[in-house]
Amino acid sequence: MHNVVLSPIDPEQLINSIAERVSKNILKDLEGITSTSEPSDQILTAEEAAKFLNLQLPTIYSKVSRGELPVMKNGKRLYFSKADLIAHLKGSRSKSFSEIEKDAESYFINKKKG
Repeated sequence: MHNVVLSPIDPEQLINSIAERVSKNILKDLEGITSTSEPSDQILTAEEAAKFLNLQLPTIYSKVSRGELPVMKNGKRLYFSKADLIAHLKGSRSKSFSEIEKDAESYFINKKKG
């Protein structure tokens, strides 16, 4: 059993103390999110790109040779822009069934008008 010590504390002081701690934690979390969510112009090696994309290194090399990944070459070394990799991933997103249905519906509506 834990020893609990109760002491009188002003309710407003308690509320302010809790609010201050919550605010600090929220700001701390927001700083972590913004620093990790901004890909900026971070340059990755092939090994780092493989880890980022959750692929094996030989898969990275084969995708580069087939032109499936945006890459920069400097001599024999490969470098990847994190922002370019994210844009590439977003661009290769498959449409959902409902999105395909909406596209088909708008196509037929426009086809009837024209």
